[in-house]
Amino acid sequence: MTKSAGHPTSLRSQLAGPEIVVAPGVYDAMTALLAAQAGFGALYLSGASLAYTRFGRPDIGLVGMSEVAAALSAIRERTELPLVVDGDTGFGNALNVMRTVRLFERLGASAVQIEDQTMPKRCGHLTEKVLVSPAEMEGKVKAAVDARRTDEFLIVARTDAVAVEGFEAALDRADRYREAGADVLFVEAPRSREELDGVVARFGGRVPLMANMVEGGQTPLSNAADLQAMGYSLVIFPGGLVRAVAHMAGDYFASLRAHGSNMPFRDRMLNFEQLNLLLGTEDMLEMGKRYGGEDPAE
Repeated sequence: MTKSAGHPTSLRSQLAGPEIVVAPGVYDAMTALLAAQAGFGALYLSGASLAYTRFGRPDIGLVGMSEVAAALSAIRERTELPLVVDGDTGFGNALNVMRTVRLFERLGASAVQIEDQTMPKRCGHLTEKVLVSPAEMEGKVKAAVDARRTDEFLIVARTDAVAVEGFEAALDRADRYREAGADVLFVEAPRSREELDGVVARFGGRVPLMANMVEGGQTPLSNAADLQAMGYSLVIFPGGLVRAVAHMAGDYFASLRAHGSNMPFRDRMLNFEQLNLLLGTEDMLEMGKRYGGEDPAE
């Protein structure tokens, strides 16, 4: 397991600090390991990225709780970094939310994000989303708070109301979710810098705020420093890695198809030795020898 110097600072403590928390989107143990080695202090397990990479499908509610849990469990074998887990709608009603919270917390998540869409949900930057009532979402937030074992496990309440009911209605929904006990608010897909600022004007100093940067999405792109200056505490880049990998993989397959060899692509790849070094292969083989049960030489 990849560890930081000492035990990683909890997500709650990071959010209370002066620096914005930058959480790149990951979708398996390998990508989580790479992000940890790059020096990030927190990660985001993206449901959209699971849909993209596991099924080759869009983020339209195809990923289930057990599939997210399997990815979470594998990631926890490779890094202790605080991990925000995309819980979609909680995978059902308030009782499903409670089961989701208990499972994800038990598997080592630091936070779960729950949104106010109906099932099946859609990516927050797609159109024609349908919402549950504010009262139903309030119930889900309360259920999540009641289900967690410790308040170090954070409840992130997301509203998708900007595109459905308008910006002011989205703020009103978010306020109700805060009053229901949400630890972090996530107003999804603000459409302008003015709306990004408007979220902070309503909630800044009252509760940590999360922003989502999606290349080609509805929200204007900002860097972490600018979002911190606005008043945001957490920013996720959930699908950026998949878009980068998809671009690179397309180039790789085109090169292999054209040349019948990886030679023209070698300077853009790790070789066998480099990959095994990244994965810690030698350390694992040595560990296997220690537990191999071989009789000592007589």
